[in-house]
Amino acid sequence: MPVILETVKNNFQMFIDSIDDDLKKEYLKTAPNVIYDDFKICDGFDTLDKTALINIPCLILVGKEDIMTPVKYSEFFHKKINISELVIIEKAGHLVMLEQPRKMNQAIENFINNYF
Repeated sequence: MPVILETVKNNFQMFIDSIDDDLKKEYLKTAPNVIYDDFKICDGFDTLDKTALINIPCLILVGKEDIMTPVKYSEFFHKKINISELVIIEKAGHLVMLEQPRKMNQAIENFINNYF
C-alpha cells in the first residue's frame, strides 16, 4: 500500500495515529526510518516465480484483516506450495504475532507436531 509507505516516510505521527493503541508502543520502539526501510523492502520483495520450487512443509499464517498482505496472497502460496498448511487468524491484521500471539503460537505448535 503506497499510502502507508508515504505516510511513514513523510508524516510518521500520522502513521502512528492511524494504528491501534495496542500496537503503537511496539512501533514506537523502532526508529521511523527503520520502519520505512522494512516496509519498502517488503514492498519490493518478489519471488512468486520460485514458489512452486518449495518442497518442504510450510506454515502460512495470515491475519484475516491484513490489508498489507491480504488473505488472497496466502491462499495463492498455499495452492502453489505442495506441502503447506494455511491458518487464517481471526481478529488480526498484518501484525498477527502481536495481535493474536496465543493463536499464532498454537498454530505453530500444531504445525510442528504434525510435520516434524
